[in-house]
Amino acid sequence: MNQLVFATANKNKVLEIQKIMDGHYKFLSLMDIGCLEEIPETQQTIKGNALQKARYVYENYGKNCFSEDTGLIIDALNGAPGVYSARYGGPEKDANANIDKVLRELGATENRNAHFKTVIALILDGKEYTFEGIVNGTILKNRRGSFGFGYDPVFLPLGKFKSFAEMSSEDKNKISHRGIATDKLKSFLLNL
Repeated sequence: MNQLVFATANKNKVLEIQKIMDGHYKFLSLMDIGCLEEIPETQQTIKGNALQKARYVYENYGKNCFSEDTGLIIDALNGAPGVYSARYGGPEKDANANIDKVLRELGATENRNAHFKTVIALILDGKEYTFEGIVNGTILKNRRGSFGFGYDPVFLPLGKFKSFAEMSSEDKNKISHRGIATDKLKSFLLNL
């Protein structure tokens, strides 16, 4: 069975991708390969950060791998928080602080159009591939729901009546930016 490192320390993310791939690959976390250091994310784009993380693992550990980076892009905030989504409210990467800052900056703004973007960067035997997923929606004025993570309580996908945080993980993954990018990765890997 082929092995592939997912550039994350989150075991739950590794298990989730393992389920999506139906056992066609064995996925390893950063901890599984002894990578305990924090991988830099210093690029100015979501794609750049995804590639930077994958390159770091490939160059320092010699393992085929993939990584992902995600950002929330809000029209009325000129694309913010964007590449800084995880640390928008401060270096602690606190989801509530991030949401508070977005809601405060938007205030009573009527244009609440936004989209989530995920880029997965894959490196196989030195060759680089990227897979993108985008979902459009709007930013709610108040939090709704208790599922999910990050900005999910304030993101309402286009054409839906529930925020991401009000959806089950199965329903969210069917339409989410991460789900779309992961499906592209899966199709690519299964067709190798």
